[in-house]
Amino acid sequence: MRSLLKYGKGVITVGHCEDGIFFLTGKDFTSAGAASSNLKAVLERIGISHDIIRRTAIAAFEAEMNVVIYAVAGMMKYRITDTEISVTVQDMGQGIPNIELAMTEGYSTAPDHIREMGFGSGMGLPNIRRNSDNLSVNSIVGEGTTLEFVIKIKE
Repeated sequence: MRSLLKYGKGVITVGHCEDGIFFLTGKDFTSAGAASSNLKAVLERIGISHDIIRRTAIAAFEAEMNVVIYAVAGMMKYRITDTEISVTVQDMGQGIPNIELAMTEGYSTAPDHIREMGFGSGMGLPNIRRNSDNLSVNSIVGEGTTLEFVIKIKE
């Protein structure tokens, strides 16, 4: 069964696996958070536990906001199986020159106007790491970043 929704959202359900994709636009603060909210709604609909939903929503929101703040555009893809939730966020942005430094709590390269809006506190990547079971970040300066996190539903 496949259903395509407005605004570039797609959901494919096959057996015990559900895939979806959301397209993200850089600097679009009016739509910021929509993809992570929609993912949260999918998890609620299929009956995932509240703790797993909370962890996934936090990590997805932080990753989504990084695209909105730093990139021209990006996409968030997810796969939900019986055992895990996998989310991949890929962007066309400036890239991260030093991933280890970017993983440090409080470290931020956000400009003042972003901080004035209440974002850019340097907690994005640390919050994703804290709420996920596995995290991978790959980045090429001047091209963009691909981030993948996994949250286990069952061991």
